[in-house]
This record gives sequence, C-alpha cells and structure tokens, in this order.
Amino acid sequence: MTFAPQIDLSKISDITPAGSDYETVRKVIEMLSLDYQEQPSLETIAARLGQSPTQLQKTFTRWAGLSPKAFLQAVTLDHAKRLLGQEGMPLLETSIELGLSGPGRLHDLFVTHEAMSPGEWKAKGGGLTIRYGFHSSPFGQALVMVTDRGLAGLAFADPGEETACFEDMAGRWPNANFIADNSATEPYAGRIFDPARWCDDQPLRVVLIGTDFQVRVWESLLLIPLGKAVTYSDIATKIGQPTASRAVGAAVGRNPVSFVVPCHRALGKSGALTGYHWGLTRKRAMLGWEAGQVEK
Repeated sequence: MTFAPQIDLSKISDITPAGSDYETVRKVIEMLSLDYQEQPSLETIAARLGQSPTQLQKTFTRWAGLSPKAFLQAVTLDHAKRLLGQEGMPLLETSIELGLSGPGRLHDLFVTHEAMSPGEWKAKGGGLTIRYGFHSSPFGQALVMVTDRGLAGLAFADPGEETACFEDMAGRWPNANFIADNSATEPYAGRIFDPARWCDDQPLRVVLIGTDFQVRVWESLLLIPLGKAVTYSDIATKIGQPTASRAVGAAVGRNPVSFVVPCHRALGKSGALTGYHWGLTRKRAMLGWEAGQVEK
C-alpha cells in the first residue's frame, strides 16, 4: 500500500485514449478534480457514469496508469500542500476543507511505506545498517530506529529499561549492523510526535520488516483512523483470514513500528484493551492523547 503517488497531475489530464474509453476517463478525471472534497468512492463514481465499478477501475487504470482512488489521493494531497503551505491553514481546518474525516485521515496521506522482500526478511537484517537513538515523547523514552529507506522501528522504554528495550528490538534483526546515532533519528522523532509536522511536503517513509502475513496485518493497522479502534477479528476479516484472529493478535504484538503503525488501536473481541507490548498504561495514554488531538 502506498499513499499519494508523486505524479504530475497536469500530465494526467492530457491523456487522450482512443475510442469510447476516452469519454469515460475524461469524465472521471473531471469529477475527481472538481469534487475531491466529497471524496467520492469508486462505487459512487461508477454509479454516476452508469458503469460497473470493476470495469471502470480497469478502464481508468489502463489509460491513466493509476487507479481512481490513487488519482483522488494525489489531487487531495496537492490541495493539502497548497492549503497548509502557501495559505498556512491549520491542520483540522485543512482536513475539513478537503472533505477528509479529520487529522487522522490527513496524516495517512503524509505517511507512506514499503515492505522488505521475503529474502531480505529471511536474512534477519543481514547487510542492513540500522541507526538508533532515544528521544523524549509524550509516552516516555522512545527508541527510534531508521535505515536508509526510512523508519524501521519505534519502541518505548520506562526509566532504566532502555537497554532491555534496545535488545528486544535488535533481537528482531540479529544480523543487522546497529549504530547509535541520535542525529539521524532526531528528525524522525520530531515529525512523529508533533502533529503540526505531520503535514510536511514529503511523506514520512516507513519500511516494514516481517513475514508476508505480518506485513498484511501491519498494513491494515495503517487504515485505522485517528481516534478509532478495531478488533483483531475485524482485521482478520479485512485481510481475508476471518478465522485467524489469534494469529492477527500475535502479528499486532510483533509490530516493530509502534504508534506510527497504530497497533494500539487494535482491541480484543469484546472491545477490551488486551495486551500491548509496551504496556497497557502506555496504550491507554496513546488512545487518550489521540482522542485529545481529535477534540482540538
């Protein structure tokens, strides 16, 4: 999953597919460019054009090179940069102006990720250099770990537990080369814990290192909006494994990028907070802090 592809919107509007498909593509581009504040779904667009969602998706993707949803995200991000940068509009007002559900949804557009290949994961960090540093956060000391491809780890430690916290994270990639480097990790910490900086022009890059199943679970966590929560069974259904709630719970617990990949928003079947790798008190603090951000 990659949000807000970096594209030149003006070039997309110049495509000229031959035949009857041209009119379809033109209408979709016009609709998304003018009605982006409504954040219309594929089904809504298809209904307006009297076409099936599946066929419309195939036609638009074939000619434009990206899906209607990806095009809409690019359009929205383009307007977000203008409102936040040139006009200095506050975060929440920008979210409302763009027709988004709130700051959490806007945050999604400024966070993108990639997953390491199965071969890279099996190497357990072999050939990988990970720089790390501890920084203050709203939830205690945060261990930030980065590679040249982006943020790879985020963990938390209570006073005196820094060494144990580092060993827990480093043990996930035992063959990696670890270098203490606060100067490399500080910019990440600054962006992660300051909502005012969630809207920089360049998205925060995250690299997910895990099994295929774990990555699918972690990707689903990225879809949970700020101030919301889902159950493990919801996630299992979302990834097409409705009977795998227990395995989903285990994958959530192994999430190496806490908070940014919001495993704290995953709850037990009854809605109970259940366990959290970095402590239930910290999980409650995160949910409360996010609720406060939504209220602002």
